[in-house]
Amino acid sequence: MKKDLGVQPYLFPMPTYMIGTYNEDETVDVMMMAWGGICDTKMVALNLEADHKTVANLRARGAFTLAIPGSDTIRQSDYLGIASANKVADKFARTGLHAVKSEKVDAPVIEEYSLTLECRVVEFQDQPYGLRVLGEIVGTLVDEKALDENGKLDAAALNAFVFDQAQYGYYAIGEKLGKAWNAGAEYTRK
Repeated sequence: MKKDLGVQPYLFPMPTYMIGTYNEDETVDVMMMAWGGICDTKMVALNLEADHKTVANLRARGAFTLAIPGSDTIRQSDYLGIASANKVADKFARTGLHAVKSEKVDAPVIEEYSLTLECRVVEFQDQPYGLRVLGEIVGTLVDEKALDENGKLDAAALNAFVFDQAQYGYYAIGEKLGKAWNAGAEYTRK
């Protein structure tokens, strides 16, 4: 039997992403977010609260990086979602993570994150339900340790984790269960 929980944002899993921007004083700002994702082959959508320092940086710089945090950075990544750069000016420095400037956009690349999308802001959409930022992917950086023998991204090697909105938990991702557009192919033959 199913129980009605009312209106809840309980899609699972929710990805965890790290948005990297520069503050006006050139220091690094990184924030964790879960409400967003790919919206086209070269586009990402970020659903953010307009009062975040990261949003001010996006408006000022017109660029950001979007990285996938690995389980080895869960403490630092979670902290970057807890602390507000509006209140903690040196929040990134406190984590001990390292950043270098992107060669394609005016945003930092965090060295400890294996996969990073370099993006330029395309549009701010002020909606009745919040702010959506659309970004065009202009580059993709990946650590060689996260590539397979054919030079393709090995998702398991990212050691990514996802967010659970219902229990406020993080869960590891890892085991490959099947091949997309193949696991259910038997039903096409009926």
